[in-house]
Amino acid sequence: MKECYNVGIIGATGMVGQRFIALLENHPWFKIKVLAASERSAGKPYKEAIGNKWVMESEIPGEVENIVVLDATKDAEEIAKQVDFVFCAVNMKKDEIKALEEKYAKLECPVVSNNSAHRHTDDVPMVVPEINPDHIEIIESQRKRLGTKRGFIAVKSNCSIQSYVPALHPLKKYGITKVLATTYQAISGAGKTFETWPEMVDNLIPYIGGEEEKSELEPLKVWGRIENGKIIDATEPSITTQCLRVPVSNGHTAAVFVSFKDKPSIEQIKEDWKNFAGAPQELDLPHAPKQFLHYFEEADRPQARLDRNLEGGMAVSIGRLRPDTQYDYKFVCLSHNTLRGAAGGGVLLAELLAKKGYFD
Repeated sequence: MKECYNVGIIGATGMVGQRFIALLENHPWFKIKVLAASERSAGKPYKEAIGNKWVMESEIPGEVENIVVLDATKDAEEIAKQVDFVFCAVNMKKDEIKALEEKYAKLECPVVSNNSAHRHTDDVPMVVPEINPDHIEIIESQRKRLGTKRGFIAVKSNCSIQSYVPALHPLKKYGITKVLATTYQAISGAGKTFETWPEMVDNLIPYIGGEEEKSELEPLKVWGRIENGKIIDATEPSITTQCLRVPVSNGHTAAVFVSFKDKPSIEQIKEDWKNFAGAPQELDLPHAPKQFLHYFEEADRPQARLDRNLEGGMAVSIGRLRPDTQYDYKFVCLSHNTLRGAAGGGVLLAELLAKKGYFD
């Protein structure tokens, strides 16, 4: 891998785009070279384009304040020439996102996407780096389809599954048969704050469009296998979910119920969580949490306000593991949805791809 990669952020004015900017400040490998957004933001310095929409806890990094925003669509060729790869987090129709990401890939510019448009394209890897890093090997098949040498698309999964799938993964060796998960999802998952969405104060909405389908299907691709140039989804376990929007700024919580073919003990499960590590930890990637899965013995943990920023928001918190009357066990999980679940997960995936030479 190179010492430094020039990076573009497509969708730089949105909440996830802002999070990418914040995460890449002083990154040891990646340097922001280009910021791009919609036509209405193009041509303005970033600080002017963002105006009062900046919602990160930190200030806008000085290194990007005066970068003139380019048009994500019209300036694609110019952007592709300036960068080694791009992060993509745009708010467009699904077909438009698909076309835009393929356009960059065919311009020989790799795309690390936060969007859902290509998550079920069978030669596009959807990666949680600790769980299925081997899926990036499908990129060679994708390049053949696209007719590219460098260009490709890799995506991260939906933010909701990153709260509970990491906790289930080390337990798959016991033969997980069925999972029920109810997710309680923060408003930042909709790109909102309490200032922009005051209706969410003292409120709960029992529906998030398309979220339950993603939460039930995406784990099966993550746990799938590569065969004949395609990723074939796993056929088990059976997963059913309900997804609720709750009045929390950041942090998706999941209440999880699980059954096994070979039921482990509570002590075995806790030990598996404690000892689990994946490729990011083994490769010592810059944004990898040292301990991916943290178990809390306290009855009232994890809590969003207390635990969402654990290990820079890149760890998953677990608690309340206990027997259940309908399933074998139940427990609660928490992850930071715009860090581990969105931009942070994207940066970690890019670090994995860089380490493995896919941007060279």
